[in-house]
Amino acid sequence: MPGKKILMLTGDFTEEYEIFVFEQAMEAVGHTVHVVCPDKKAGDILRTSLHDFEGDQTYTEKLGHNVTLNKTFADAEKQLDSYHAVYCAGGRGPEYIRTDKRVQAIVRHFHEKQKPIFTICHGVQILIAVDGVVRGKKVAGLGACEPEVTLAGGTYIDLSPTDAYVDGTMVSAKGWTALAAFIRECLKVLGTEITHK
Repeated sequence: MPGKKILMLTGDFTEEYEIFVFEQAMEAVGHTVHVVCPDKKAGDILRTSLHDFEGDQTYTEKLGHNVTLNKTFADAEKQLDSYHAVYCAGGRGPEYIRTDKRVQAIVRHFHEKQKPIFTICHGVQILIAVDGVVRGKKVAGLGACEPEVTLAGGTYIDLSPTDAYVDGTMVSAKGWTALAAFIRECLKVLGTEITHK
């Protein structure tokens, strides 16, 4: 089976692990991941954040490593038919890129074409911003996103921090601690089989 092309939607201060771990895991098995951000080009820098739960009532946020984008957003927009799936990484990026009409149009394309949609943590905020994408779906995300999922007509699934959930071709998880399960389910949806000899 030839490798698949995945479009990753990010913004400044997207969660570092949800970019690097996902991208490297997919590329390790032969898939291509294009990491894009609105109004940025291939070679531009994206700043990331690291979120953690350290005993406070909510997560803490620290500066992560910089990511060098490998695809120009405007070019990816023109080539949506060449992508097999879209991935909405979490962290802070989704809260502002979800208001971008171009980002909404990209998500709408994958939804209408019934192509796989992957979302983790705050990434679900991007899906919620597009009418109908989560309606009737069971979807996980950071617990703080539950009211938004419900208001958008979805059913919020309160997973353990290390589990992922699949509803048709939509894969979702609570946050970066679930990346192993999340990536495993994304690979299944993509039709990727890994065998050990």
